[in-house]
Amino acid sequence: MNETLFSLAFLAAVPFWALLILAPTWTWTQRIISSPLIVLPTLVVWAFAIAPSFTDFAREMLNPDLAGVKALLARDDVVAAVWAQVLAWDLFVGRWIYLDSRARRLHPLLMAPLLILTILLSPIGLPLYFLVRLTKRKSAAHDVPAGEVVAGVH
Repeated sequence: MNETLFSLAFLAAVPFWALLILAPTWTWTQRIISSPLIVLPTLVVWAFAIAPSFTDFAREMLNPDLAGVKALLARDDVVAAVWAQVLAWDLFVGRWIYLDSRARRLHPLLMAPLLILTILLSPIGLPLYFLVRLTKRKSAAHDVPAGEVVAGVH
């Protein structure tokens, strides 16, 4: 079951990453990715994975120490849950990068490798995007053609 949940977490996130990377200018991509709820499928997997260990997990998170966290991470259900949590967080970060880059009118061919890096190593992808975004100011609403205004990005 834990192996299934581990795999399912990835499968829950992949369609959204595909939209971000492969179809960034498609109208439906903008509509779908505008919602922060895209992380919910992966978080549902997290909930199922963590359920058997939730009490121990919550107790440790309220007063964490290295030995306790290490012991938790030795459990397959906790590893599957943490994997789902990481994937949900990476997707949330990727969503923000996508929305912000669209508002800044950064080219999708520049953004695709950055988004792939964010999937693989978000602690590198996000700071690298911060460097890239310094090169392009955010487009004012009047600079963006109708239909391309990114809702909710400030």
